Amino acid sequence: MDSGPEELMPRLLPVGDCELMEDYDPAVPPRTPQEYLRRVQIEAAQCPDVVIAQIDPKKLRKKQTVSIALSGCQPAPEGYSPSLRWQQQQVAQFSAVRQSLNKHRSHWKSQPLDSNVMMPSTEDEESWKKFCLGERLYSDLAAALNTENQNPGIDYLKVGFPPLLSIVSRMSQATVTSVLEYLVNWFEERDFTPELGRWLYALLASLEKPLLPEAHSLIRQLARRCSQIRTGVV
Repeated sequence: MDSGPEELMPRLLPVGDCELMEDYDPAVPPRTPQEYLRRVQIEAAQCPDVVIAQIDPKKLRKKQTVSIALSGCQPAPEGYSPSLRWQQQQVAQFSAVRQSLNKHRSHWKSQPLDSNVMMPSTEDEESWKKFCLGERLYSDLAAALNTENQNPGIDYLKVGFPPLLSIVSRMSQATVTSVLEYLVNWFEERDFTPELGRWLYALLASLEKPLLPEAHSLIRQLARRCSQIRTGVV
């Protein structure tokens, strides 16, 4: 037995009985609230249970790109503008890195982490900055700690953990976006460093499409900051 509409979706408002007149004309506005609700019921009953969208498969086969407006960026000084060929090479290399990361994400996620790797929670901004940049850079003590270079091995707590695939593959998209925001905001007030550059590149490569509005905003913010440094406006 077919289920009535009230069994599938109960009424939120009571609708009294209202029989439409024989001269019912849908083009004429309803005269009473009951008549209006009755018309809604009739129109809903006439809608098909399943609607199939007409999609042209040829349009889906075309290569889809993401376009981000970079308003507010300073033009490159004379002699500092990269060539079109160089830009195309960087885009191709970055695309290859993204595809490789997505393809092997599950493999790297299953790899064990070293015992000293303790990934912070997504909301812990200060711990993530220390994790990525190291306590030296975070505390602005890099120049004062050169004597410790005599010790064998690498103390990642001081110099920061590199963006290993086994680490970034474990990061959810929410964590990737949050950490990217932490580092971009850090970059707004400080100079560029190799540690920062490695993590920014890895996080950008880890973003999945379609990009969220937050990711669009962070990329624009990062581009503006980079253009300021390139033009010497600090």
